[in-house]
Amino acid sequence: MMNESVKIGMKIGSVFGVILFLVFGVMGGFYFGSYGTLILLQKLMGGTVEPTLFVRAAVVVGIGVGIAATATVSIVTGGVIGTALGYLVSLPKALAAKKAEVKVEA
Repeated sequence: MMNESVKIGMKIGSVFGVILFLVFGVMGGFYFGSYGTLILLQKLMGGTVEPTLFVRAAVVVGIGVGIAATATVSIVTGGVIGTALGYLVSLPKALAAKKAEVKVEA
């Protein structure tokens, strides 16, 4: 069961991941998605790629996939780091509760 500080940490981390994605990730996702698509098409077609409608459509789809992948990684990584920090913040309270429970039993 997650306590409140862990939930809040996860939400703050996810929001921080979204902000970092908007600042740094959109351009990287755009670049690597289009570049990866062109390299893939070059390998599939066996040479230089002509700017046909299919190639342009494939590059647009590749850009969308690159941006979506970058967004997913940024948000999930931010959420995981936020969750870890939430556990770290709630650790002293949990240890104090466990220590008080041990004193009551003794």
